[in-house]
Amino acid sequence: MNYRKFTADHLFTGSEWLSNDSVLITGTEGEIIDIVPASAAGEGVTSFTGILSPGFVNCHCHLELSHMKGIIPEKTGMVDFLVRVIQQRGFDGEIIQKAIEEAENSMLQNGIVAVGDICNTANTVEQKKKGRLLYHNFIETMGFIEQTAGQRFDASRAVYEQFARLYRNPAESNSIVPHAPYSVSPALFQLITHFPGNHLLTIHSQESGAEREFIEKGTGDLHRLYQALNIDISFYKPRSTGSLPAYLSHFLPTQSVILVHNTNTNKDDLEYVASGQLPIANLFFCVCPNANDYIGNPLPNIDLLRQYKAAIVIGTDSLASNHQLSVLAELQTLQRHFPNLEKKELLQWATLNGAKALEINDVVGSFEPGKKPGVLIIDEQFSMVERLI
Repeated sequence: MNYRKFTADHLFTGSEWLSNDSVLITGTEGEIIDIVPASAAGEGVTSFTGILSPGFVNCHCHLELSHMKGIIPEKTGMVDFLVRVIQQRGFDGEIIQKAIEEAENSMLQNGIVAVGDICNTANTVEQKKKGRLLYHNFIETMGFIEQTAGQRFDASRAVYEQFARLYRNPAESNSIVPHAPYSVSPALFQLITHFPGNHLLTIHSQESGAEREFIEKGTGDLHRLYQALNIDISFYKPRSTGSLPAYLSHFLPTQSVILVHNTNTNKDDLEYVASGQLPIANLFFCVCPNANDYIGNPLPNIDLLRQYKAAIVIGTDSLASNHQLSVLAELQTLQRHFPNLEKKELLQWATLNGAKALEINDVVGSFEPGKKPGVLIIDEQFSMVERLI
């Protein structure tokens, strides 16, 4: 077998630093063979300046919205952003496909090897057939009116079936998921969570103060969204519990859930998670700081999440709400706003934690024999990334 051998100033395995005389050995196709001391590596070692790291995992993306780059103004706030997204979906198919391809190219160039991708349509199927990135396709459904739950779910299931044809075991790489707690009725939640094989789910969670106010009090700015959509929600009754317990109660003990955004997650929410009352198997907190800033929401309270030992992962959201699809750019923003964060912690969120969240840590996320996690070189200031494999 032919080997490739890499060393750098620092080697990050996905969970720990190794000494700078360590050499990473891979097969020519990128399979990890071993990590050995330089004295045992033999000839042909390529040396780099910076950090050797596994490839990045982007746990939250909307690849199908890539044609909307630069269309929605920044700082509009959550409600106006959502209304504009709905209004801007009707683009020419060729434009949409070209934007999807270019966006995927950018993710590859930015060191991303796997993506948790939100899909409301089958627009990304053709690009994903090429097999350039690992995807878990989260087929998103929404419908706040109980009577339409079956119709809404059937439409999402039809999209699911188009993605399912890409995989030998569809349930490993595809799920039907709820959009957000303010856009999914209890009846629709039931159909989603009991869909066969639906073991991994995600939901936009506590993305704004307006969401919490609506769930807990039934008031606030979200009413403008329903008015814009011409939806009568006079039937809605606020939940007596906090917002997080209100919708986590819909999930099942066998399911893992990725909560996305978490800009309004507070101590009471995390106390509830820490109490052991959760009805689900695993819970991950995905942060997308650049999208939060673009829309005009606050950044999540990272220090509070860390205090409660939350399992944090990284997402980019979409080009409708971000200037780029770059996990490294998200780490840069977190580092700037939370300078106490260590590089090891940030890199683990972007690699092994993300792989665990998407349930693909047997393939990517860390330098372990048999895996194909990709190999990146990152400069020590987190200002540049280059994909080696």
